[in-house]
Amino acid sequence: MAVSDPVADMLTKIRNASQAKHEKVDISNSQLKLQIIKILKSEGYVKNFKKVTKDGATYLRVFLKYDEEQRPVIHGIKRISTPGRHVYSGYRNMPRVFNGYGVVIVSTSCGVLTGKKAAEQLVGGELICSIW
Repeated sequence: MAVSDPVADMLTKIRNASQAKHEKVDISNSQLKLQIIKILKSEGYVKNFKKVTKDGATYLRVFLKYDEEQRPVIHGIKRISTPGRHVYSGYRNMPRVFNGYGVVIVSTSCGVLTGKKAAEQLVGGELICSIW
């Protein structure tokens, strides 16, 4: 069965691997997924990532991050827009996740950004997901 929402599939894989305390998780590659993973790394939610070629297909290998007591750094990750329901936000009313402790990822005309950077650049866009 084909995945109808690849981004939601990626977020579910990361959430499940994090809760199961796996060291890494492999995700099929796409430009949007790569941009989301780059934001997760820059915001400190994952250790690192790299592109891996396996059986002729390219995957993103994401190395998950845990605190000193081996608890996952990602407490929650949630898809906002879906293929059947696109959610948009202007820069003036960009949602805040856990009063600023979380991050919302937005697809804008300037690329994929965090909600905070999108508001700073005065651009709105489609809300992809939120992480806390």
